[in-house]
Amino acid sequence: MFQDDRGSWYLGRRAFLNRASLGLGAAALGSLLDLERGSGNDRVSAQWSGVVKPLHLPQRAKRVIFLCMAGGPSHLESFDFKPKLAEMDGQPMPESFTKGQPIAQLQGKRLHCLRPMLKFKKRGKSGQEISEVFPHLGSVADDLCIIRSLHTDQINHDPAHTVMNTGTSISGRPSMGSWVQYGLGTEAQDLPGFVVLTSIGGRNPQPIATRQWSSGFLPSRLQGVPFHSAGAPVHYLENPSGVDVSRQRDVVDTVTSLNRLRRDVADDPEIDTRINQYELAFRMQMSVPELIDFSDEPQHVLDQYGTAGADGTFAANCLLARRLAERGVRFIHLYHRGWDHHNDLVHFMKMCAGLCDQSSAALLKDLKQRGMLDETLVIWGGEFGRTPMAQTNKGGPGRDHHIRAFSMWMAGGGVQGGITHGATDELGYAAVEDVVHVHDLHATMLHQMGIDHKRLNFRYQGRDFRLTDVEGHVVKSILT
Repeated sequence: MFQDDRGSWYLGRRAFLNRASLGLGAAALGSLLDLERGSGNDRVSAQWSGVVKPLHLPQRAKRVIFLCMAGGPSHLESFDFKPKLAEMDGQPMPESFTKGQPIAQLQGKRLHCLRPMLKFKKRGKSGQEISEVFPHLGSVADDLCIIRSLHTDQINHDPAHTVMNTGTSISGRPSMGSWVQYGLGTEAQDLPGFVVLTSIGGRNPQPIATRQWSSGFLPSRLQGVPFHSAGAPVHYLENPSGVDVSRQRDVVDTVTSLNRLRRDVADDPEIDTRINQYELAFRMQMSVPELIDFSDEPQHVLDQYGTAGADGTFAANCLLARRLAERGVRFIHLYHRGWDHHNDLVHFMKMCAGLCDQSSAALLKDLKQRGMLDETLVIWGGEFGRTPMAQTNKGGPGRDHHIRAFSMWMAGGGVQGGITHGATDELGYAAVEDVVHVHDLHATMLHQMGIDHKRLNFRYQGRDFRLTDVEGHVVKSILT
């Protein structure tokens, strides 16, 4: 404030612009702040309750467990057997399939057909065709909806993961876990609503960028929280020596008071996020040690998953996913890094399946036994598939990245079990029947959770955004 020659007070230019910009920002973000704050008082709600009220559709799934086989498992050695490809082993790949098509490392090279290198068996009463390296998944074949006709847009790992996780290859957009939590909120009182777990085993574990579980332009409290595979699952979880719970509570309350004072001046929703995250972190100091303590699990459950405890393996993470689901976590994303099989495919396929098959099936059986599978949507798959053409590097033959066709499976959450949806051509090169894009997968996931994907929008920089952008169709034929 300044005083003129007549004694009148006035705002300086910088102060005026600062306050004006805050006022405009407050007006633009007012509705979001109303969602963040509890009604009738100044206390910020510690639990995000979602914006879809009431639900758009009947809810069949309350939560999602996404088992990501990072690297792109071969559909031709897992869930899409191609006898014709076996007949053409070693022959030139017909140009009618590949001309003008994007190919990753095989671009410009001679292309030869590579037979399916693993045997398939019909499993369950439904007779689902499943590779021999997945005997445990074969035991739950009648619970699986195998989708053979997926395709995506990006041929390299990181952008393909970005498409699978955010619906676009453009970095900085919200991940599907954040969108789900934005729409529905979380039921967890003392844990994040979106948790990420990672494990490694196989060939060339591709890095997974943290932006794959980012909240993008959604409130930052909705981003995924990675739990570490070994040691303390969350950094700085334990209090330092000499600091007990009551002193920690005093610190959190004092910091919260200071943050509220600042929020009253700036009216910034990110301050509300900071308040909530401090409160959540305090509660997690109590909840997380109990969460990762598997001593209350019967031995037969540990044996079923194939784990001795919270040891950072995919098996342990599957059991941890069930425990998170029981505690109300809305979206649980497991990454197993090691499925990038450019060479020695049979060896590495068996290695990865050996690490993931038993526990994936155990998760379904465990959820089903506890009456949770009907309201939990489990999704299994990678970011893309592999070529029907051979790739020969050091070691045995492998397969290159492929976007025109790949397979995934879904189970629970109102999805039909014991069915196979869609088909690829006779060589497994392109999806040709009941084709499913990643946008369709997202639309179907949201539909099962009671959300119309076309109505879950967020206005950012003058445009309404959604997970499926301007595309996406619900795959209704796979639903119960």
